[in-house]
Amino acid sequence: MHRIAIIADIHANLFALEAVIDDLERRDVDEVMVAGDLVGRGPQGNAVIHRIQELGWSSVRGNHEDYLLSFYHGDIPDSWRHDEQWAASRWMADELDAAAVTYIESLPFSRRSKLDSTVEVFHGSPNSHSEGIGHWTPQSRLREFLDTIDGSVLVCAHTHRPLTFKIDAGLVVNVGSVGLPFNGDWRAQYAILQGHRDQWEASFHRIPYPRQQFLDLYQSSGFLSQGAITAKLLHYEVRHARPFLVPFLKWVELTDRTPRSEHLADFIEVYDPAESMATFLEKTRRTSQRSSPS
Repeated sequence: MHRIAIIADIHANLFALEAVIDDLERRDVDEVMVAGDLVGRGPQGNAVIHRIQELGWSSVRGNHEDYLLSFYHGDIPDSWRHDEQWAASRWMADELDAAAVTYIESLPFSRRSKLDSTVEVFHGSPNSHSEGIGHWTPQSRLREFLDTIDGSVLVCAHTHRPLTFKIDAGLVVNVGSVGLPFNGDWRAQYAILQGHRDQWEASFHRIPYPRQQFLDLYQSSGFLSQGAITAKLLHYEVRHARPFLVPFLKWVELTDRTPRSEHLADFIEVYDPAESMATFLEKTRRTSQRSSPS
């Protein structure tokens, strides 16, 4: 019988990570794995990377690792070097040191547990680290994913919402987010797998951390002011434990605006983070159609 802890989507939140580390020290786990997105969406990427290195926990690469590598190396469109929308990404890439970049570049797309090869960890899905598995994923799609791996347990993250699917083909576990949950609960969230071979169960854990200190760091580090509109939206995400950045970008597109700080107040006035993004976008489409000239 093995106990494997899987954490993910730390998103440059060292305060949340340290709370999880303290919690794991009180639990009898045999292995800890990281399912990607150590960095991005927050001001402590460098510190998080070096802490994970210090602990020796194995990790896979997430989509935000790739984003920041692109900015660090300058492999971006010219407009991204100046546009307000990308100011936060430029800030986060500049915050990384060379050792952190080398570590990120070494991360693989997936990893199997050292204790049991039937458990395989991805950030998103076996197809892409930007493809999220959630309540919207049909069982037929889950079977396809499980068919692509040699084992019977697929562990993922990316959506910032914990869940588990147990079907005849195996077990799929989304471990949620340590640093930026999107399920309305701001506490740091992760999962522990217990079992062996084809007999595994998942338990989910939610750990308080000094969130206000993290929010204060947005200001004191310069991230909130220098990261412009994106940093402001990420600040809202930490406060509400709900997505703000992607809904805002969809909203400005649908309302023929640009992703700039001057439109934030109008967005906040109409956006309800408790409702689904699909509902919000449908309401936005209807409003935009009514206001469009005939």
